Amino acid sequence: MQAAAKTDVGVMRQMNQDFCYANTKSEGLLPNLFIVADGMGGHNAGDFASRFCVEKFVELVTKAGPDVVSKLSFLEHAIKETNEQLIIKATENPELEGMGTTFVVATISPDNEMDVLNIGDSRLYLIDTDIRQITEDHSLVMEMVKNGEIKKEEARFHPKKNVVTRAISAIGVVIPDMFRVPVKKGDIILMCSDGLSNMVADNEIYAIINENRDDLNMAADILIERANRNGGRDNITVVLIKIDD
Repeated sequence: MQAAAKTDVGVMRQMNQDFCYANTKSEGLLPNLFIVADGMGGHNAGDFASRFCVEKFVELVTKAGPDVVSKLSFLEHAIKETNEQLIIKATENPELEGMGTTFVVATISPDNEMDVLNIGDSRLYLIDTDIRQITEDHSLVMEMVKNGEIKKEEARFHPKKNVVTRAISAIGVVIPDMFRVPVKKGDIILMCSDGLSNMVADNEIYAIINENRDDLNMAADILIERANRNGGRDNITVVLIKIDD
């Protein structure tokens, strides 16, 4: 397994509130672990939220005991515990009130099953002969698409595209979406914040990754450069994982 993880502040922002984690080796009872988080909140609250949640989640994974029966249920529990810890932090510091973060996490088993959990609008895509979004955005514009108010291709440009309807937050506990997806040799997984998906269309993302399948770092660099060239209105985070041929 190969992986590349990169984050960039973008063109318009002064602070990077994204945070990511990529470990191709075992993490506690998990064979590997990949996370993208996109923080939200005033001042440095978003920056704190994304970093805190990723680090707390990794800590919980590392400390997991041998009695874990289901990876998905364990990961769900770890996200809920992370959320509870974020709420405690917010009560300790008024400056962190209202903070939150999107969160998408993946782990891939040796028998090529990928477990995915997500909250918010950071995404996970599976790329083989095409590109397929596995996660579902928890956002206002996605609800508008479902309700037939706008077309899917209009969502990237809608003025309310950044309104998230679900997140790990300091105001309540949420339940993540959970997926178990088969993968195969040669597949590439893309995890990203909306700083990429709002700036670069899916077909363009696919073309860039497909042209650089043998160099994930190069693919990540080009994706970030393209998002910045297209406006770079948000922080950009890219995690790429390739299942060995």
